Amino acid sequence: GIAQQENFLKLSDPTSKYLGNGWTSCTASQEDKITIRNQLTMTTGLDDETGDPYCTLATCLKYKADAGTRWAYHNGPYTLLDGVIENATGKTLNQYHNQKIKSTTGMDGLFIYQDNNNVYFSTARSMARFGLLILNKGNWNGTPVLADQQYYQDMVNTSQSINESYGYLWWLNGKNSYMVPGVQIKIPGSFQPNAPDDMFSALGKNGQFINVVPSQNIVLIRMGENPDSALVPFLYN
Repeated sequence: GIAQQENFLKLSDPTSKYLGNGWTSCTASQEDKITIRNQLTMTTGLDDETGDPYCTLATCLKYKADAGTRWAYHNGPYTLLDGVIENATGKTLNQYHNQKIKSTTGMDGLFIYQDNNNVYFSTARSMARFGLLILNKGNWNGTPVLADQQYYQDMVNTSQSINESYGYLWWLNGKNSYMVPGVQIKIPGSFQPNAPDDMFSALGKNGQFINVVPSQNIVLIRMGENPDSALVPFLYN
């Protein structure tokens, strides 16, 4: 969002503009249809059922459907957003994050690669700071970290017509149905039925949660060990 705000990229750009041709095993025409927005919304059409879902190598990223026609939680394609940001801005992800978010909010931590995952190692207080930044629509004590309010609204609302409960990497409560990783069915109702309808959540690796509830002015953080083997432990949340 910040990179688009600063005119380094557009969400409508094909991912290959920043990762180069052949970043997947798709044909050129199939690959050209995948945009940054598809990566943000889990609609790349790449096959999430083959081999290691965390793998970011081209040999692991195989065609399943045209981009935008299928929703599937898939780690590899969204991890590659790191490379998109780095190649668009000319800065490493840590450099860009430090400059644009950490320096203003007072967060600590950094991204460290673990195999194919780029994991942010930090503290509960820093996670809460990020949650407060999002609760306040990208503003930190009067400083607009994310000034593009259209991006913000798109991020925390339904981003595509397939999974109502998914924005731009955020899970959305209070929708008519939701989908879960590994299953191509729509489940009726809210994904967190006991939480306020306006809650939206960052449900991270191994059960690290940021729940944001604008109507109650609440940010709820959970850190700890993995409670189960689910890719996204939403039931635990």
